[in-house]
Order: sequence, then structure tokens, then C-alpha cells
Amino acid sequence: MNLLCNRYFSRKIFSALLISILLVLSGGSICAQILITGRVTDAETGDPIPFANIVFTGTTEGGTTDFDGYYKIRSSANRDSVTASFVGYVSRTKAVSAAGEVSFQLVPDVISLDEVVVRPGINPAFAIIDRASENSRLNDKRELDAFDYESYTKIEMDISRMSEDFQQKKFIRKVKSVLDSVKVIAGEDGNPILPVFISESISRYYYRNDPVLKKEHVLKTKITGVGVDDGSLVSQLIGSSFQEYNFYKNWVNIAGKEFISPIADGWKLYYDYDLVDSLMIEGDYCYRLEVYPLREQDLAFTGTIWITKEEAALKQLKLTVPESANLNFIKRIDISQQFEQTSAGPWLPVKTRLTIDVDNVGKESVGFLAKFYNSVEDVKIGNRKPVRFYEVPIEVEPDAGETDEVYWLEARHDSLTATEMDVIEMIDTLRNIPSVRRLTNIVKTLSSGYIKSGKVDIGPYPLVYNFNNVEGHRLGLGFRTNAEFSKRWEFSAYGAYGLRDEEWKYRFGAAYFLNRKKWTKVSVQRVVDIDQLGLQFADPGSNPIFYSFTRFGELTSPYYYSRNTFSFQTDIYRGFTLKAIISNGDYDPVFPFAYYENSNQSEEGLKREFSTTEATIEARFTKNELLVINDNSRISMGSTTGWPVITLAYSRGFNDLLGGDFDYNRINLQVEQSLKMGLFGVSRYNIDGGYIFENLPYPLLRVHLGNESPFYTTSAFNQMDFFEFVSDSYLSLNYRHYFEGFLLNRIPLMKKLKWRALATANILYGKLDEGNLSLTPQQDADGNDLVMFRGLGKEPYIELGYGVENIFKLLRVDFIHRVTYLDEENVRPFGIKVSAQLIL
Repeated sequence: MNLLCNRYFSRKIFSALLISILLVLSGGSICAQILITGRVTDAETGDPIPFANIVFTGTTEGGTTDFDGYYKIRSSANRDSVTASFVGYVSRTKAVSAAGEVSFQLVPDVISLDEVVVRPGINPAFAIIDRASENSRLNDKRELDAFDYESYTKIEMDISRMSEDFQQKKFIRKVKSVLDSVKVIAGEDGNPILPVFISESISRYYYRNDPVLKKEHVLKTKITGVGVDDGSLVSQLIGSSFQEYNFYKNWVNIAGKEFISPIADGWKLYYDYDLVDSLMIEGDYCYRLEVYPLREQDLAFTGTIWITKEEAALKQLKLTVPESANLNFIKRIDISQQFEQTSAGPWLPVKTRLTIDVDNVGKESVGFLAKFYNSVEDVKIGNRKPVRFYEVPIEVEPDAGETDEVYWLEARHDSLTATEMDVIEMIDTLRNIPSVRRLTNIVKTLSSGYIKSGKVDIGPYPLVYNFNNVEGHRLGLGFRTNAEFSKRWEFSAYGAYGLRDEEWKYRFGAAYFLNRKKWTKVSVQRVVDIDQLGLQFADPGSNPIFYSFTRFGELTSPYYYSRNTFSFQTDIYRGFTLKAIISNGDYDPVFPFAYYENSNQSEEGLKREFSTTEATIEARFTKNELLVINDNSRISMGSTTGWPVITLAYSRGFNDLLGGDFDYNRINLQVEQSLKMGLFGVSRYNIDGGYIFENLPYPLLRVHLGNESPFYTTSAFNQMDFFEFVSDSYLSLNYRHYFEGFLLNRIPLMKKLKWRALATANILYGKLDEGNLSLTPQQDADGNDLVMFRGLGKEPYIELGYGVENIFKLLRVDFIHRVTYLDEENVRPFGIKVSAQLIL
């Protein structure tokens, strides 16, 4: 019995040993399987490349990467290498063993696009795009009655392409120990990057149709950045409200520029397509199409889109705006999206990744990467809220920033990668370096005009020094409190002294917020200073070069003034703000000026100084305006639906009240809007009209602002002289059209320069009543000649212009023709104005 058992087990052992030897000798080909995993990323940005092709070299076995760039492929046969490829990138092959992890960093293909030649015949891709364009309204999320979802947003900002010259700068050498570890973050084949900011946010996003209203409730934020101390403004900007890219619209707005969608109504004017594959993606049969712009300079995409067979809906996309497009400072824009169909039919983008690669400006500069990622979960359809729910478009929880890592481990839709964790650690190290802190403080000062010092900001620095013919050298300094001091109270003060006129100028004010949600506040201010006639209607922010030019040198019709102001403002509802202002001022002209105090027009009735007491009610209206709060100020990001901003004001002047010299009534209406014209570019207009019912000295009328400087500005009539026309009733139109490359992109040699054509028009209708003219004598009481003025006749003042912007990515040149009122001496019928602007 024992002998039989021994023989039986000996045969079993021998058989097992024989099978093992055969498997080894055959290389495991009988039942072995190769499993390769890894990730595919962009070598320049470090971003994952979704939907890239991964195959065992020389075979059709393989797959594609997911939205985060990860892949997993198997083979039952011996394979020695794997190839990764995607349109717009240089393919790459790596050796593999029986199993393991192989990651790729693909280099973008820098070969510029040739212009597409449309040949005769039927392109099978056109029928698919036609259906997608026709069905875009049915598939667009905006057709849903209402929806809401949880949104996770991640933003990262990095310095990239650091040249050797840049790394040799003294400041950079001080942080060299940090830079040496950047290569680990970049990966074995990637370009070194230096992260400076990363943020995460969890919010609930709400949308309703008819009327279109949106709201984002930011629940939690986590912000790590160099130079970022207060996250109040940043918390509003890092949510999904600013990361919405809808390819079902004809035009997709990225970084303030309009790009034509590959499924837009007018796609035939911009794109060509190739149908390259059809495949199943998560249960949907899809067509894969390659997209090419017809002209490389157009603001259009190149890349790949996947369109479902049944609904002709976008399933996923991976698109690029190449460097050849007519953009400034942008090397490349990459955007990827993945869509899911809702229970009601339309599709939602559930994952979006955008990377903007900002190019080096000079040899000693650096590049810059802005990376945005958004994920959507817990979608609810039909959860329609009342209109008042949407009154505050972005609302941040007071304790949004008070979270720990345990919360984020559970709340994140996708866990942080090892690289992203290294990024956070590096930023913490970088921002604690003293030289970095000093540099960030300088940058903050230059951008805000103030130096932050705890609970107080010192400045503004543009008013620290001025020089002109009246004041001579003017030295000044001021401060304002910030939100760290109080979110209810705000105090400000400024003082200056002129060495020539030996006069003190000052300003101080206080404001109290009754309700920050409705932005209800009261404020008081007293100002004693000097100004110029006509410039009180100018907007200093519209052209700082022009405004700075007017504050130096020879002042035009200057006057000293002191003014006390009380104001109250509140939001009646979203988009409608009401403001009440009461002011009292005394004015002392420095230029030759006098007016008749009464109707007898005698020398005894001549006066030079005057005072006003005025009450104003102002209503400002626009629809779907997006507002963000920065410290104790509020910034308009414009209307999300392109509505105009309408401002209507009524003012009443009171005689003998608080020393006022005049009774008068004045109304003013302003309308401004930006119009997206699609193929033809962008138009902007400003309509300004007013009427003064009573006769007043001309400084209280509308003194139309001329421009005798060599700089172009939208705030003035550029071929009109200072103080040339005065009106008591007027209507003006300022119109500017930016062709955005529509004209010059089509000229063979010119398109390489990336210049952009523009056109302008300024038209002014005005009237000056004889009663107003008669209030000003030709001479004052001492017999000195006074500065005379005139009103417009029945003919309007017109100036028309054309020009070119984006010269050397900075300069703009305007050629302006004055069409009317050419009969006077020294009139300038034609002028050339220059300006500098940084635009994409």
C-alpha cells in the first residue's frame, strides 16, 4: 500500500515539474498575460492627456487613457514595447517587461498647421457635424428648466520654461535650493516648473431657465499660494462660475477671448474634419472626428471630438488652440471635456480640464501655466428655486476656509496625485523665503496702488508725487483701512502739499456697511484739492497714460475746490442699485473766469467764486451681472448674458441752502454695452445724454472733454481741443469696433504680424442756450479778458477713425479724421494718436 502511494505521488510531482519546465521554456506563452499600467502627461505642462492611444507596438492591442491620463492594457502574447500617441503630440515608444508601470510624457508637435484646402466630394464627417449642429439646442444644458450639482474645482498656477539667464538672477539664486527639486515634480522627461498657487473648492451650483439665473454657493475652500494672504476674493474666483466652457454655444469664451465652437452654426467658415474611427464609449456608440481650422490665425480649435450616433451629442473632446492663432502671450490653450446625458435629455460636462500656457515675453523672462480642473457630481434636475434665491450670484460660507485634510480626503471628487501633493509642499517652502515675500509685496503694491501694513493700506502711490505749473512739486501720502480692520467700518485719508502754491490738499472719509449681502452702506467724505475743468467727467481707469499726462505740466482751466459729500446706496434686487448723494462744494477758479450773479449784467454783479448744494438720485440697472467682493470694495465682472449697463441720474441744486448759489435741475442717462459680433469681432459703445433745465455758469454745464495729447483715450473727443465746446443739453455716442483679426488675417503677408484692425466713431449733438452764454462776460471786473467758449450748432461734432492694434503685442495707432467744425483757426482735421495696451 505504501509503495503504491509513493509511486502515485511521485508521478504527480513529476507531472507538475514537467509542466513548470515547459512553461519556462516556452516563455510563459501558454497561459501568461502581460499587464501594463501607467499615465500619459504633457511634457511641457505636466497635465494628463486624456483619450490618448496606448498600443503594444506593431499590434492593434491596447486602449486609451481615461480623463486623468491613466491607462491599463493587457496582452496574452509576448510584447517588448508600448507606444503612446495622440493628435498634436510626437508619438513615443518605451520598452516593457512582463508586467509593470510605464508612464509617458509626450512633447507637443510644434509643426505649424498648413491652411486646409477644401477639395470636391462629400466628406462623411460633414453629415455628422451637421447633425451635431442641428441638435445642439436639444443637447445643451441651458434647455433644462433647472438643475443643480456639487462642483469640485482645482486650480494650479506654475512658472515654467525658466531660462538660464532667468535662473542666474540674484533673486532666483536665493531660492535655488527650491528650484533644484522642481525636476522631481516635472517627471523624468518633463520641463521643470515652479508652482506658486494651488486651490481647491467645493460648491453647489444652481441654474434655472426663464428667466436665466445662476448661483454658486461656495461651501469649502483650500488655498495655498505665494503672496496669497486673504482668500476672501480668491474664494469667489476659484469656483465653477468662472470655469464654464459650453461648446454648445457658437462661441466659447476662454480668457476673455471668443473661440468658434467646432459644432457652431457657422462651422463651415472655420473648420474641416476627418472621420477617423467609430467606437463604443461607456455604452454610447460614438464617431471620432479630427478637427482642423481652415486658417491657422483664426481663433479656432484643432484636436479631436467624439459625437454620439443616437443624439449627435458631444461625448468627449480634446482640443487645442495652437501658437499660430492670433493671440498675444499665449503659447497654447488645451481643453478637455467629458459629458454625461441627464435624465431629461440634455448633456452636462461632468469633467473639464483647461490649461493656458503663457509664453516667455523675453529671453530673461519665464513662461506661466494656468491649470483649471472641474468635476461634477450629485446632479439634480428640476430643482427650481424662487427668483430671490439667485440674488447673490456667488455666496461664500463664512467658515469656508476652515477645513482640515480629513475633510478633503472625503470631499474631493478625485484624490490628489503625488505630484500635486509635492506642489503644495513646495509652495509652503517657497512663500516662507524672505526674498520671495519681499517680491510679492512689491507686486501687490504695483497692482493695487497701496502697500498693505496689517489692518491699514498705505497709498495710493500714483499720488505720492506730481508736478504742474500751479502746484509745482506736489508731495502726498494717504491710507485706508482694510477688511482686517473691520468689515463694517472703512476709513480713509490723504494729504498733499504743493511747494509752489504752498497750499495743503486733503481728503478723508468714512463708510459703514449696513448690509454687505445687499451692499447697503452709508459714507461721508470731505475733499479739499485742485482739479481741471472737464476732467471731472473723465474716467482715470480708462486710460491711465492719458490721465497721468493731464496731471503733469500745464493744467487746463484749473480750480481749487472743497466738497462735502454724504451718500447712501443699496441693491434693490440683483442688477438694480439705487444711490442717493447729497453734496456741498465751494469752487475757486485759478484761470480767468467770471459770471453775472443776476440778470442786470452789471460789473457790480460779477462774481468769480461760486458754491453749490446738490442732491442726486442715481439708479443703475443691468441684467445677470456677476459681482465679486474684494475686501471692502465690489468689482463688476460684467453681465453673463451681455446686457447693457443703464445708469439714470437726476440732480437738484438748491439756492441759499448750505451756501448754495443756484437752483437747477439736471438729468443724465448713460448706456454702455459690449456686443459680440461673432465672425466680425467685438463692438463696444457708450451713449451719454443729459439736459440742464436752468441757466448756469459754464463750469456747471457739460464741458466736453477734448484731447490735445498724443495719446488716444476713449474718455475724450480725440480731435477736439480742451474747453472747445460746452453744452446744456447733449447726446453723444462713443463707438469702437475691434475686428479681432477678421480683416488682416486674410492678407497673406500681414497675417504673420498678427496685427488687428479697428474702427472708431465719436458723435456729439449739443445745444447751448443763449441765457447760459449771456452769463459770461468778455472781461472780468478788472478788465482782464476771459476764456471764451462756444456751443455746438445744428450740425453734430463728428470724428471717425481707423487703426491697428497689437503692434509688437503692445502698441496701438489710431488715425482720426475730424469731419465737422473745421472752420476755426488751429483746428486739427487729422491726427495720429498712440497708446499702449496689453491684450490677449
